[in-house]
Amino acid sequence: MEKAFLVGVNLNDGEDYLLSLEELGALAQACDMEVAGAAEQTLPEVHKAFYIGTGKVDEVKELAADCGADVIIFDASLSPMQLRNLQERLEKPILDRSALILDIFANRARSREAKLQVEVARLQYMLPRLVGLHAALSRQGGGTGSLSNKGAGEKKLELDRRVLERRLVELRRELREVSAERQTQRKRRAGSGMPRVALVGYTNAGKSTLLNAMLDLYGSDQVDVEEKKVMEKDMLFATLDTTVRKIMPADHHAFLLSDTVGFIHKLPHNLVEAFHSTLEEAKEADLLLQIVDYSDPHYKEQIAVTNQTLRELEADGIPMLYVYNKADLVNADKIPGMAGAEPGQVTAALPQVTENSIYLSARERIGMEELVCLIEKKLAGGYQECTLLIPYTDGRAVSYLNENAVVFETEYMEEGVRLRVNCRVEDYRFYQKYHVSEK
Repeated sequence: MEKAFLVGVNLNDGEDYLLSLEELGALAQACDMEVAGAAEQTLPEVHKAFYIGTGKVDEVKELAADCGADVIIFDASLSPMQLRNLQERLEKPILDRSALILDIFANRARSREAKLQVEVARLQYMLPRLVGLHAALSRQGGGTGSLSNKGAGEKKLELDRRVLERRLVELRRELREVSAERQTQRKRRAGSGMPRVALVGYTNAGKSTLLNAMLDLYGSDQVDVEEKKVMEKDMLFATLDTTVRKIMPADHHAFLLSDTVGFIHKLPHNLVEAFHSTLEEAKEADLLLQIVDYSDPHYKEQIAVTNQTLRELEADGIPMLYVYNKADLVNADKIPGMAGAEPGQVTAALPQVTENSIYLSARERIGMEELVCLIEKKLAGGYQECTLLIPYTDGRAVSYLNENAVVFETEYMEEGVRLRVNCRVEDYRFYQKYHVSEK
């Protein structure tokens, strides 16, 4: 296992930089590295040439050597010049925060679309940094004219740049094709009439655990639930691929639940851009569930990061419920209405529900039914309760409503099948000709 040495800079950010540096260590561990040491420096602004001060560069070099570090990771996105200068002075491989996240994404991507998106982001990151990657190659000053007049290093750089640019063009073409397929799937799901609910939130907040809990309790009887589950693991970015599953709670409306990639502080902009088509699931949802790790002392900052990312995606206008997950791991005083309770009483008192939030534990399967009720309440504006008398000649309508509406009563009469249902407003308008008054 490689050893990593972390470097952070405090730009008068209060304790934010410590949180960011701690998170950088978790990212390194997610990339199968061991954190061997760390250094930090307080500066009014970053050094343009080295990011950290020139004296600090020498100190970092000594500290990294003393702890046997194989790589030095900076908690920022370094400019091409800073990366090149640091590699020359530190004489060790250098990673910045963006490169580290890109490495994790490259290792975790499973679907074809995710792999394409990650490769696009990596190439966009590499293009302006080619000079630093070939610092050891020879250069030839002066002279103009054709490529043959340039030094070996210059020729290598230009050839590499052309290769990367051609590859980017190919990848973007492939991504457009895949995005078109996803758009077709999205239109098909929209045509199904079922409301769409998307899980969003900070990485490792428990989105995949919640999705699996929903599948355990409300998955379709016609599918193998275990096959439909996604990987859940206590690490940053355990899953990257967007998945959509049909949730069918008894006596409630069915809905489509999608799990999206987690957000993080200082998420590289080109990654947000590359995953834009995947994150369309959040933009086109009828309701967002922001999953929050309530046991994390910095959960408020994580909510702020998620909300900012949603604004960048122009998805901040969609109705949202806050799902405070892992509430069984916190002090009772943090949960509304639980002040003064004994530690052992917290789990027994869950879930706690307010108008726009719920405190639960997805791992313990606590609060799932209450969450379903809250989701249905949020989506209630799109439903209508009514009584329909459907003639036996239109058996397709009976079948459709049994599958896509909540049926309270079914009565077989001489004239046809009498159903008392709660259905989508659009469905009610379509079958309004069968509407009858209540008995």
